[in-house]
Amino acid sequence: MPRTEGQNEEIRELKRNLIMHTALDLFANKGYYTTSISRIAHEAKISKGLMYHYFSSKEELILAIMEKGINILMDAFDPNKDGQLTDDEIEFLVDQSFRILQENTDYWKLYFATMIQPAVHKLMMERFKDLVPGMLGMMESYFRRKGVKNPVVEAIFFSAVLDGVGMNYVMNPEGFPIEDIKSIIIKRFK
Repeated sequence: MPRTEGQNEEIRELKRNLIMHTALDLFANKGYYTTSISRIAHEAKISKGLMYHYFSSKEELILAIMEKGINILMDAFDPNKDGQLTDDEIEFLVDQSFRILQENTDYWKLYFATMIQPAVHKLMMERFKDLVPGMLGMMESYFRRKGVKNPVVEAIFFSAVLDGVGMNYVMNPEGFPIEDIKSIIIKRFK
């Protein structure tokens, strides 16, 4: 009996996720530039031609991986999507950011490793150029309502703290006191 369109779509999604998961592991642990499409296909146990059916290039593949990870994080940012952050939403954002960091360490290892590579950083900034100003704007408004003296700098500082925590955690997850750091961040910024 032939498969239904729904079954075919499910198979396509499973293959796409397999490719992305395999590439994420290789990119994070072997390096983006040193990992070839052939290697990804081999590790995923699929043909190179099938790889190109799903992703036209390695750049498209890494962008899909990065977009998926960023979308997971964006679900924690302004959860009610009203354009304003509250104290509870800042606490939720920090809490969820730490949870996401712990559950997806390879993704964040890849994120930090590739964002400092000019070619990949350029690709990412082109894809997400509208995202960062909106997030920083909401954080700036939050800190302005809190009466912070320089809300623009505070928003940038908050973002930099979360990035720094993420980077330090992925380098040494066993030695990083993540729950203690989370409490300090919530207390400092809420």
